[in-house]
Amino acid sequence: MKALILVGGFGTRLRPLTLSVPKPLVDFGNKPMILHQIEALKEVGVTEVVLAINYQPEVMLTFLKDFESKLGIKITCSQETEPLGTAGPLALARDKLIDSSGEPFFVLNSDVISEYPFAELVKFHKSHGGEATIMVTKVDEPSKYGVVVMEEETGKVDRFVEKPKVFVGNKINAGIYLLNPSVLDRIELKPTSIEKEVFPKIAADRKLFGMVLPGFWMDIGQPKDYITGLRLYLDSLRKKSSSKLAAGPQIVGNVLVHESAVIGEGCLIGPDVAIGPGCVVESGVRLSRCTVMRGARIKKHSCISSSIIGWHSTVGQWARVENMTILGEDVHVGDEIYSNGGVVLPHKEIKSSILKPEIVM
Repeated sequence: MKALILVGGFGTRLRPLTLSVPKPLVDFGNKPMILHQIEALKEVGVTEVVLAINYQPEVMLTFLKDFESKLGIKITCSQETEPLGTAGPLALARDKLIDSSGEPFFVLNSDVISEYPFAELVKFHKSHGGEATIMVTKVDEPSKYGVVVMEEETGKVDRFVEKPKVFVGNKINAGIYLLNPSVLDRIELKPTSIEKEVFPKIAADRKLFGMVLPGFWMDIGQPKDYITGLRLYLDSLRKKSSSKLAAGPQIVGNVLVHESAVIGEGCLIGPDVAIGPGCVVESGVRLSRCTVMRGARIKKHSCISSSIIGWHSTVGQWARVENMTILGEDVHVGDEIYSNGGVVLPHKEIKSSILKPEIVM
């Protein structure tokens, strides 16, 4: 089987992290976002992954070449010269996706994190005999999204309602699809939306089915949702393979610590924290609801909550970093500095406090 991952453009909502690497390579739970997807695809028998991308394909491919051999899976790029929306890239990659097997292929949005129940998806898709299956997830506030109206028993999709004013249902498109090759005949090579143009037509032909995604789901394309997504991901790890999580007197709740990270004495870490490779957390530090990426150093007695600390950054002694502060790569926060929601671009030194949320160039 094959899979197409819609990588797309610049990842502006996750700046300043995406100023250093393309968005799918930003770490999430101590590994690049896209690797979570590729590993799950490999597990269900996918042999080739195509990345639909219009920005920095060299960087992506150089990085992913390492994983090709480790995972034993072929990874190629399909590069757009102009943005083609969410369906155009399928037409562009047509020759890479179709082979003589006639097997369906996966399409994923690269920002989506979940438990990726691909085996169940394949089973459901083959059982209903339709042309396409989309995964749907239940949300509390459906009025913010496009709602999928479908038959409860069969999963057959009736229609889509964009940002409904009155309640029509609480299931939304989760950005994970399994499509028969025939779907490609419905897509032209031009900027097209799969959600707004292609799926409604398949639904009108009564050949589109929806499967409710078990477990958690999050679009982690922006910082607030990234932090929420980390909580859901660690919670799922706790249920599935809790041996991967840290334990001990300094740990509260779900915490993921890379084996090469060093943690000093008298720290209190958690809940919902990921500490990446080569990080150094000195003594007496308090961390909660945050990610500390590869090679960062957190100095004595500092306190970090609801924030993202980028690669190779430093947080000074007695500093306090909170309220969705995001430090890009190689940012250095001085001793005793307070950051309230500062968004700091790479290679900056912060010598005075950031008292209200702002971007620091």
